[in-house]
Amino acid sequence: MPTVFITGCSSGFGLETAKLFLDKGWKVVATMRDPKDDILPQSANLIILPLDVTDPASIASAFERSGEVDVLVNNAGLGAAVPIELIEPATARQLFETNMLGTLAMIQAVLPGFRTRRRGTIINVTSSVTFKPLPLVSVYRASKAAVNALTESLAVEMEPFGVRVHIVLPGRSPETSFASNAMPHLRGLDNPDYKPLIEGMIANFRSDSGPVTHAVDVADAVWRAATDPSAPLRIPAGEDAVQWMAEAH
Repeated sequence: MPTVFITGCSSGFGLETAKLFLDKGWKVVATMRDPKDDILPQSANLIILPLDVTDPASIASAFERSGEVDVLVNNAGLGAAVPIELIEPATARQLFETNMLGTLAMIQAVLPGFRTRRRGTIINVTSSVTFKPLPLVSVYRASKAAVNALTESLAVEMEPFGVRVHIVLPGRSPETSFASNAMPHLRGLDNPDYKPLIEGMIANFRSDSGPVTHAVDVADAVWRAATDPSAPLRIPAGEDAVQWMAEAH
């Protein structure tokens, strides 16, 4: 029975992905900062573990308890929507420490085993905002673009060892906690120049009109990356993400 290790499973994309792999008969290691035992179906194939991707001791403990892993899904992430002029340095550092350095640390934890066994799959969930410049998400976008660049080079490094690497790029999703998680970092509503832009962004994040990405779209894309050896390096997830990727090329 193959094992998938998924970060950020408390809600949204990670939760839906964990459910899909359980339904498909995989052993699932579902990790989250604050474990919740009642959000996933009871199963002998399920392990729920605490994990902070910015804490080396937490990472080591989670992998020690999970056993051998076949697929790593780096889904955990932090969002923030702030004008470049106003973003706090601490917020910028936190975005890169979670989204980029946290992903790097997780990859480094599995690579020795993958390389030795000459198999394994790494799937990094980033964002379709990396396809084009958007206001207010500059540093978040930069952190996800960094993961894209990291993943592209990783794919080249791992090819000789039989390790597959993929990027899943979701679009805007009202089903995730991005907007609520980003709110504590918000700055600029008291600025008459930035206020209209920020209010428009908040309304857009919360709207389910137009093409959007559903959590099941991301779960399906991750499943494809995990199980289809012919899957491309970059896999858009969601109708809007597919459109943006086509426009970017």
